[in-house]
Amino acid sequence: MSYYRHHIFFCLNDRPNGEACCARQGAQQAFDHCKSRVKAEGLAGPGGVRVNKAGCLDRCAGAPVAVVYPEGTWYTFVDPADIDEIVESHLKQGQPVERLLLAADVGR
Repeated sequence: MSYYRHHIFFCLNDRPNGEACCARQGAQQAFDHCKSRVKAEGLAGPGGVRVNKAGCLDRCAGAPVAVVYPEGTWYTFVDPADIDEIVESHLKQGQPVERLLLAADVGR
């Protein structure tokens, strides 16, 4: 069994040259909101959920992005309500949020 049931990584990379990047699309706020929600729901810690910052995940064209492991489910999102839905549906109940899935062909 894994140490965490789910591990979600938020790309917080900033590209100073003007290229698409997660940092300019509200990624830090989404990370902070997710971390708060996971704690408030009692999901944080061993056997539960870990929320982590990540550098570039190389899916910049879909910014902002996050990925949930062990499934390897990639998400894009636009506001705190999207993060709430990921927490409730995927992190609590194990059901990916289809409408927020990042298309497989989205890269840098």
